[in-house]
Amino acid sequence: MNTVPPGLPDELFARGDVPMTKREVRALTMAFAALRPTDAVLDVGAGTGSLSVEAALLCPHGRVVALERDPEALGLIRENEARFGLSNLTVLAGEAPEALAGLAPASFDRILVGGSGGGLEAILEALPALLRPGGRVVCNTTCLETTATAAARLRRPPWTGFACSQLSVARGLPAGPLLRFDALNPVWVTSADVEEDA
Repeated sequence: MNTVPPGLPDELFARGDVPMTKREVRALTMAFAALRPTDAVLDVGAGTGSLSVEAALLCPHGRVVALERDPEALGLIRENEARFGLSNLTVLAGEAPEALAGLAPASFDRILVGGSGGGLEAILEALPALLRPGGRVVCNTTCLETTATAAARLRRPPWTGFACSQLSVARGLPAGPLLRFDALNPVWVTSADVEEDA
């Protein structure tokens, strides 16, 4: 398995009718995550698994667990796992935060949070126990309210090193002989590290 730069083209992924994290957002998410080759990564609300795939490629000697509740999305994650020939990606069916209770404490270096099903605050409360000391969470949100929840929670102990960027992307498309731009939905990418002694 070859390590590749983050931000794979969207068309490489199977996506069906399930929302997918777009290329530019994936690249920024991976930058915020600062993944290392041996990291253990949990992707909560994995959707199509596009972030899980990128994490698995960037952590060839680590492991990635993709947690997802939607049956169609679970099928797409498995399809994308096969497309990229991954052997370090595990697909876990379940809904957070309840499904998080079945995971071993302090077993992840990085946690990515995409879909939260309205339970973001409870999910963020459960994450410090799953992270190894100095581990990091990266949370992607598209609504003002969920962004505010992430920012409020990740700026308090046991979190440190809070960062948040709002990403607005417009993609160039041909308009006859001209070039026009279509805007994607803005996304907030928020991260924080769990304190070493948490």
